Amino acid sequence: MSATGDVSAAGATGAAHGRGAADGRVVVIGHGPVATVMLDRPAKLNALTMAMLDDLEQVLARIDADPAVRVVVLASAGDRVFCAGADIKHFMRLGATDMWRTWTRRGHQVFDRLAALRQPTIAAVDGNAYGGGLELALACDLRVVADDATVGLTEVGLGTVPGWGGTWRLRELVGPARAKELILTGRPVDAARCASWGIATSLAPRASVLAAAGELAEEIASRSPVAVQMAKQAVDAGSAGAAMALEGLAGAASGGTADFTEGVSAFTERRDPTFTGS
Repeated sequence: MSATGDVSAAGATGAAHGRGAADGRVVVIGHGPVATVMLDRPAKLNALTMAMLDDLEQVLARIDADPAVRVVVLASAGDRVFCAGADIKHFMRLGATDMWRTWTRRGHQVFDRLAALRQPTIAAVDGNAYGGGLELALACDLRVVADDATVGLTEVGLGTVPGWGGTWRLRELVGPARAKELILTGRPVDAARCASWGIATSLAPRASVLAAAGELAEEIASRSPVAVQMAKQAVDAGSAGAAMALEGLAGAASGGTADFTEGVSAFTERRDPTFTGS
């Protein structure tokens, strides 16, 4: 997926570290209420390195602290693969203890931070996504997937298991039996099955995936950001009791905002609301 635009202040942290291009980087494209976070290592199919995980964590911290950002789109550079997963050459050098202490734990930390981001997140999966690449997309709230893409948790073919949250995040989406089928066989699935099983929230032609994700992001960004972010927390609560408790608190809290007043006024006046996040 190619994209154009200005690199924001959250941007090219890899360049600031003085790293080589082989390590890859994560950048933020453009400005405004929708932040596009891009994996930038197309020559290596956007395979993730430790340096890229560090970049991603720093970018997410800046986005979380920026009140102007309402929605995040996660995309990738190039036009071949969304993300081929973890870079095998990077983790194969590690022993078992270092694999757990550094590589696996670091991926969990960063992907959990992505999943817990207060803003809604949309993965623009414009090509194949395997292993850690699919796990990265699963950590997002929504996924727009290319209609000719395939995805899979293929780790058993390497003699290992999904290590960055894929086992339980996939289970949450598709149920235990289907998750086991994909994980235990390592078999990729096509876009049609992704959509029917709920892995993809929508499909689009490969060349239109970023645009489709952007349109969805703009629609969400047009809503009250306070209400949107509270609603995300309620859905993510993890149990019916916790969700209902959060819904009650969120309803009471959002009812006292300027956005609620604006939303009600716009509805009664039959006009589009203008939400400010206050």
